[in-house]
Amino acid sequence: MGSRSSKGNSQEEEGPHTELYARLNVSPSASPEEIRKAFLNLSGVAHPDKHLDPELKDAATENFRQIVEAYDVLNNEEKRQIYDIYGMEGLKSGLELGPHLNKVAELKEQLEKLKRRKEQEKVIAHGPASMTLVAKLSLPSYLDGHGIIRRMQMYSEVQSHMSKRNMISVSGNFLVSGNRGDGYANVLLRHQVSPFAHVDFMATAGLRSLIGLQASCQLSNHSKATSGLTVSLGDGSVNLSNTWTRQLSETSFGDIQLVLGTESAITAGWKKKEEKTSAAGEVKFGTGYFGASAHYTHRFSENSHCRIAGNIGSALYLEIGGGRRISDSSFVRLVYNIGIEGILWRFELHRGSQKLLIPVLLSSDLHPIVATGAFIVPSSLYFLLKKFVLKPYYLRREKQKALEKKEVSLNQIRKARDAAKKAQKLLQNVSNRKKSKEVEKDGLIITKAIYGNLRAARGTDDHIEVDDDVASLIFDVTLPLNFLVTNSRLELHKGIKKSGIMGFCDPCPGEPSQLLVEYTFKGKNYKVVVDDYDLLRIPDETHRI
Repeated sequence: MGSRSSKGNSQEEEGPHTELYARLNVSPSASPEEIRKAFLNLSGVAHPDKHLDPELKDAATENFRQIVEAYDVLNNEEKRQIYDIYGMEGLKSGLELGPHLNKVAELKEQLEKLKRRKEQEKVIAHGPASMTLVAKLSLPSYLDGHGIIRRMQMYSEVQSHMSKRNMISVSGNFLVSGNRGDGYANVLLRHQVSPFAHVDFMATAGLRSLIGLQASCQLSNHSKATSGLTVSLGDGSVNLSNTWTRQLSETSFGDIQLVLGTESAITAGWKKKEEKTSAAGEVKFGTGYFGASAHYTHRFSENSHCRIAGNIGSALYLEIGGGRRISDSSFVRLVYNIGIEGILWRFELHRGSQKLLIPVLLSSDLHPIVATGAFIVPSSLYFLLKKFVLKPYYLRREKQKALEKKEVSLNQIRKARDAAKKAQKLLQNVSNRKKSKEVEKDGLIITKAIYGNLRAARGTDDHIEVDDDVASLIFDVTLPLNFLVTNSRLELHKGIKKSGIMGFCDPCPGEPSQLLVEYTFKGKNYKVVVDDYDLLRIPDETHRI
């Protein structure tokens, strides 16, 4: 009976960069002579000058280009080593290799330096501006005949990298409350001393002018320390701060901050973030002040989450809310808050680094009916809106996206199939001659070979009947395999994805592929199924039916 490999189709495990080896059908450990022979064999049938038909000539030109590209890389020791480590991305990086970089370690070091340099060049570009706009509304104030807007606040920050190690940040905050206004402008210059330490120089101008210096250092893989000094230009007061941050586990961090001066305080915090939940807590002791706050967020899915938060101290409140993603870069949130200030709703719109926050004070008094209604009414409206409006809308949108994605994928598969069929036409004459010679000497003859998602095509039966549905999952590769037969032997090398072989294509990208081969040798019948990256060497007596 035919043998079957149990190995998986993991390209990462078998070999991350093998496409060029597949084009020439040589092993990743092939010698220069083996690579040269494979190139001559394939280039002989794919050279454009050997084909007069315009369609075949175009197919030959493309296949010949790919064969030459593979040979150019694999026949050059330095290029081949780079390709084995970094793939085509490493080769296209623009690195000018020195003549003495013959060791893999040296090549890797140079490419890592180049990669870091390119990343730094990207970072040097101006960073996106962030902005937060808060418009605090008051319903009681409006009902009393006053303005509905109690306070407006805007915070904005722009960052720019002046060089590889220096970054400047300019931010400003403007606040209007009633007839009073307040604001400040802040400039921060950061110098990266090393990969593990940086120094910040700060200056703030406004109603309160400050200058400061802050240094941060990574003490170990799990701990970080920050020390700062700020001086008030108005009264000359000085504040010293020290912060220690420690990674407590894979998903949690703790920090302690000590501030000495006119605003002396000690703060202890804790954060934990997992795949679907995050939580944080903070306790602060200051001059005549004690406060504690905490929040917990749970993600129901990629698009929705709920949040519970509370604070004890000068600001006593409890808030419950939830949010939903409305696009790849935007989400909205509605929060119900009850505390000393009263009962309020807060609407939030987050888009990238931009935020719009609209707190609406519903009542300054903690009336039970108002508190209950303010919680139940928006919750009920949200669930009704979600069930009858949002969910149907998102289902329609996801269905449309899936159809568009499927159409794009089908077009790509059609193009790949057409290209593979044209490549098979280039191989056809030589393949037929080889097959005839094998028939004459009763040698190795490939009678049937199909490649693709055989498990889905086969279903529960080991036999594959090719109908329209099955045909979309598999691809006939009998001809290219007969072309690859040499002296009654055929070998497809381990660790190489078979769809990269000339005359092959992947009919079901993203799904596990297998190769089924039925062949005869010395008048006997054989059959074998191998996984995508497995070795195939035939004839083999273990394949005999």
